Amino acid sequence: MRKEMPHNARLAMFAPLDQLGRAEAVAARLLDAITLGLLDDAEQLPSEVELAAQFRVSTVTVREALAVLRHQGLVETRRGRGGGSFVRTPAWPAPSSWAERLRLVSLADLRDFGDHYLAVAGSAAKLAAERSSPEDLERLRLAGEDLLDAAGPDATRAERHFHLEVAAAAQSPRLTNQEVQLQGERGGLLWVPLGGEEGSQQAYAEHRAIVTAIAAADGDLARKLTEEHILGALDRLADLHLQCQ
Repeated sequence: MRKEMPHNARLAMFAPLDQLGRAEAVAARLLDAITLGLLDDAEQLPSEVELAAQFRVSTVTVREALAVLRHQGLVETRRGRGGGSFVRTPAWPAPSSWAERLRLVSLADLRDFGDHYLAVAGSAAKLAAERSSPEDLERLRLAGEDLLDAAGPDATRAERHFHLEVAAAAQSPRLTNQEVQLQGERGGLLWVPLGGEEGSQQAYAEHRAIVTAIAAADGDLARKLTEEHILGALDRLADLHLQCQ
């Protein structure tokens, strides 16, 4: 279960949109928040008026976006007292679906994604070491601990949460948005839990080392450790890709 603390990555999902008046952009932002686990199952969304104010779009645009998510089964709207729009977290795909998804992605595309993600996540870790507040560091520690006893889908969500928190701690909205976009694009595949409990323990140790470097304001080490952590995940994903062919 996600810790009940202010969540910078979660807040970033509700930042104003660059492209105003687009229901697709609002739906995509909320979809990312749901699939990344930043919004809990059965959690009530802000009202249409509140969402419109946060995204700086019209209530009509928000209503259209929610209709898209209802059609996808990701939002349920209830009427009457206690009503509103509520999150419906999608069922986690079966393990066999990862192989099918990997077959649709070329190794060259995975490498290209990896290059992009390394640049974004590495830069975010370096900036987090230079800019993070004590509150950011506490959120990072808690996010890192989520992997301690996690397995399967929980381990994947914990990985994604951790890197979103690092990006948020960098205090760069553009970097945070890049992290969100990349996590939505390939994060579900990148963080497929392949090593069982042993793999989660190793990832937990790597997260802890990254947080320690950030807390020590050692940006170069934080970047290096983050890049090594991601390169390990990319290598595992490449091996899995070859097995799926």
